[in-house]
Amino acid sequence: MSTPLDPVEQSSALGSQIVAVLKTIYDPEIPVDIYELGLIYDVFVNEDYDVKILMTLTSPNCPVAESLPVEVEEKVGTIDLIKDVTVEITFDPPWTQELMSEEAKLELGML
Repeated sequence: MSTPLDPVEQSSALGSQIVAVLKTIYDPEIPVDIYELGLIYDVFVNEDYDVKILMTLTSPNCPVAESLPVEVEEKVGTIDLIKDVTVEITFDPPWTQELMSEEAKLELGML
Protein backbone atom coordinates (compact mmCIF):
# COMPACT_ATOMS: atom_id res chain seq x y z
CA MET A 1 0.00 0.00 0.00
CA SER A 2 1.42 3.37 -0.95
CA THR A 3 1.31 6.32 1.37
CA PRO A 4 -0.37 9.47 0.11
CA LEU A 5 1.91 12.28 -0.97
CA ASP A 6 1.91 15.42 1.11
CA PRO A 7 0.71 18.54 -0.75
CA VAL A 8 4.24 19.74 -1.54
CA GLU A 9 5.27 16.36 -2.95
CA GLN A 10 2.01 16.12 -4.88
CA SER A 11 2.50 19.61 -6.32
CA SER A 12 6.07 18.79 -7.35
CA ALA A 13 4.96 15.52 -8.97
CA LEU A 14 2.17 17.34 -10.80
CA GLY A 15 4.62 19.99 -12.01
CA SER A 16 6.88 17.25 -13.38
CA GLN A 17 3.92 15.64 -15.16
CA ILE A 18 2.93 18.98 -16.72
CA VAL A 19 6.49 19.55 -17.98
CA ALA A 20 6.59 16.00 -19.39
CA VAL A 21 3.38 16.65 -21.33
CA LEU A 22 4.61 20.03 -22.58
CA LYS A 23 7.71 18.27 -23.92
CA THR A 24 5.44 16.18 -26.21
CA ILE A 25 4.11 19.29 -28.00
CA TYR A 26 6.17 20.59 -30.89
CA ASP A 27 6.27 23.83 -32.81
CA PRO A 28 5.43 22.67 -36.35
CA GLU A 29 8.12 24.85 -37.94
CA ILE A 30 10.96 24.01 -35.54
CA PRO A 31 11.68 20.36 -34.61
CA VAL A 32 11.93 21.12 -30.88
CA ASP A 33 9.26 20.88 -28.19
CA ILE A 34 7.64 24.06 -26.89
CA TYR A 35 9.15 23.68 -23.42
CA GLU A 36 12.76 23.46 -24.63
CA LEU A 37 12.07 26.25 -27.14
CA GLY A 38 11.35 28.54 -24.20
CA LEU A 39 7.76 29.21 -25.21
CA ILE A 40 6.46 28.35 -21.72
CA TYR A 41 6.97 31.33 -19.41
CA ASP A 42 5.19 30.04 -16.31
CA VAL A 43 2.80 27.38 -15.01
CA PHE A 44 0.47 28.05 -12.09
CA VAL A 45 -1.50 25.37 -10.26
CA ASN A 46 -3.99 26.41 -7.59
CA GLU A 47 -5.28 24.35 -4.65
CA ASP A 48 -8.25 23.18 -6.78
CA TYR A 49 -5.83 21.81 -9.40
CA ASP A 50 -6.77 24.40 -11.97
CA VAL A 51 -3.78 25.13 -14.19
CA LYS A 52 -2.88 28.38 -15.91
CA ILE A 53 -0.06 28.33 -18.43
CA LEU A 54 1.56 31.57 -19.53
CA MET A 55 3.22 31.08 -22.87
CA THR A 56 4.32 32.87 -26.00
CA LEU A 57 4.73 32.05 -29.65
CA THR A 58 7.82 32.43 -31.82
CA SER A 59 6.08 35.38 -33.51
CA PRO A 60 2.72 37.16 -33.35
CA ASN A 61 2.05 35.87 -36.88
CA CYS A 62 2.74 32.24 -35.92
CA PRO A 63 0.65 29.96 -38.16
CA VAL A 64 -0.42 27.86 -35.13
CA ALA A 65 -1.47 30.82 -32.98
CA GLU A 66 -5.01 29.43 -32.84
CA SER A 67 -4.32 25.70 -32.58
CA LEU A 68 -1.22 25.48 -30.35
CA PRO A 69 -2.84 26.90 -27.17
CA VAL A 70 -5.79 24.53 -27.65
CA GLU A 71 -3.41 21.58 -28.03
CA VAL A 72 -1.61 22.61 -24.82
CA GLU A 73 -4.92 22.89 -22.92
CA GLU A 74 -6.15 19.53 -24.20
CA LYS A 75 -2.96 17.57 -23.53
CA VAL A 76 -2.24 19.05 -20.09
CA GLY A 77 -5.92 18.53 -19.24
CA THR A 78 -5.50 14.75 -19.60
CA ILE A 79 -3.31 14.60 -16.47
CA ASP A 80 -5.04 13.04 -13.47
CA LEU A 81 -6.01 15.54 -10.74
CA ILE A 82 -6.11 18.53 -13.11
CA LYS A 83 -9.59 20.02 -13.24
CA ASP A 84 -9.17 22.86 -15.74
CA VAL A 85 -6.43 24.28 -17.96
CA THR A 86 -6.21 27.81 -19.30
CA VAL A 87 -3.50 29.03 -21.63
CA GLU A 88 -2.71 32.73 -21.77
CA ILE A 89 -0.63 33.96 -24.70
CA THR A 90 1.68 36.91 -24.11
CA PHE A 91 4.30 38.66 -26.19
CA ASP A 92 5.82 40.47 -23.24
CA PRO A 93 8.66 39.74 -23.26
CA PRO A 94 8.83 38.75 -26.90
CA TRP A 95 10.34 35.35 -27.64
CA THR A 96 13.98 35.29 -28.72
CA GLN A 97 16.42 32.45 -29.38
CA GLU A 98 18.08 33.24 -26.04
CA LEU A 99 15.04 31.68 -24.31
CA MET A 100 15.82 28.28 -25.82
CA SER A 101 17.39 25.62 -23.63
CA GLU A 102 20.90 24.35 -24.33
CA GLU A 103 19.27 21.10 -25.45
CA ALA A 104 17.16 22.93 -28.04
CA LYS A 105 20.16 24.90 -29.30
CA LEU A 106 22.14 21.67 -29.66
CA GLU A 107 19.23 20.02 -31.49
CA LEU A 108 19.13 22.90 -33.96
CA GLY A 109 22.92 23.01 -34.40
CA MET A 110 23.24 26.43 -32.79
CA LEU A 111 26.04 25.45 -30.39
